[in-house]
Amino acid sequence: MPSVLPLGDPAPADGILPPQVLAGVEHRKFGLYVHIPFCAVRCGYCDFNTYTATELGGGASQDTYATTAVSELDFASLALDASGLPRRPLSTVFFGGGTPTLLPAEDLARILKAAIGHWGLEPGAEVTTEANPDSVTPESLQVLADAGFTRVSFGMQSAVPHVLKVLDRTHTPSRVPLVVQWAREAGLAVSLDLIYGTPGESMADWQLSLETALSYQPDHISAYALIVEEGTKLAAQIRRGEVPGIDDDDHAAKYELADSLISAAGLTWYEVSNWSRTPEQACRHNLAYWRGDDWWGIGPGAHSHVGGVRWWNVKHPTAYASRLGSGSSPAAGRETLDAETREVERIMLEARLGTGLSVGALGAIGRHAVAGLIADQLVDPVQAFKGRLVLTLKGRLLADAVVRRLLPD
Repeated sequence: MPSVLPLGDPAPADGILPPQVLAGVEHRKFGLYVHIPFCAVRCGYCDFNTYTATELGGGASQDTYATTAVSELDFASLALDASGLPRRPLSTVFFGGGTPTLLPAEDLARILKAAIGHWGLEPGAEVTTEANPDSVTPESLQVLADAGFTRVSFGMQSAVPHVLKVLDRTHTPSRVPLVVQWAREAGLAVSLDLIYGTPGESMADWQLSLETALSYQPDHISAYALIVEEGTKLAAQIRRGEVPGIDDDDHAAKYELADSLISAAGLTWYEVSNWSRTPEQACRHNLAYWRGDDWWGIGPGAHSHVGGVRWWNVKHPTAYASRLGSGSSPAAGRETLDAETREVERIMLEARLGTGLSVGALGAIGRHAVAGLIADQLVDPVQAFKGRLVLTLKGRLLADAVVRRLLPD
């Protein structure tokens, strides 16, 4: 969730959606994203909408945040009903941030309980929270599991102290195996998030991080290339020459190593940056994003999507709390996607998945481009013959270029 909001049309104060969102609703799942905007320390590379203060004024504080989030849940339920949408049980719930587990576990449980009260959960629904390794205890993880959470995603990032220092991470590497053990004892599935390409990270450093993470036998691993965003502390450090810059070739080599080691450990690649031990342990919430399902985003700066209508909340927690306190939608703007835009987004997102993109669903330009993609070793020829466009390892490294060749000018 980048901190700069997009431009868009005005969003109605009552949150009611246009009638077009009803088309095909029976074929779309419904999920919930809950943004917790607080962090103990703002990491130098982070461009997300996060805040380190415990009290921001105007009713926006960590102590009262659960109450504010529940008020948006109440608003969402009324707005969806007024829009004529049928009540659908939640297929996935994802608490992200920020650091969700900076709030007491009881507050996260309260938010989840309120959401379930409005919509219920599908049988076997996935309920995830992100967490920093130093923001949980055995007791807090058990509270979450007892409340209905099924999965925790730990921001491990690296196993190397000097890399964690550049990233401004506050945990020590020795903390990670402890929290993984505690989560498993609570009955929670475990995902580990890693970042590669940090300035000063050697290939040996990255290999150590991968091997260390895999030694904990996680159910899921995400490995993301570090992107230096303008306006961040890290961008300023690179500009001043205090740390080295980012090297695309280094990123590519580290991705290849990640795919090799993670796959050899028995996890399967299912999206450009994600691997899971079984298909069932893939992150279903993120898959819902990539497949264009419906979701409501709770929290300041959170984005939502229902039936081709996308909107985003005001960014600052004080403004967010004020809007809800007056009974108005916290949305700052929204857009209605036309058919062409939805098709472009579908190709951009589905092409990143291990299940691929239907070749038959591409337009004439896209179908013609497939032969060239096969020749360039960007697409698996066997899968393309079967009618699915599935990226090779080389294709994943050049995913954006692949998508551009599939789309009309």
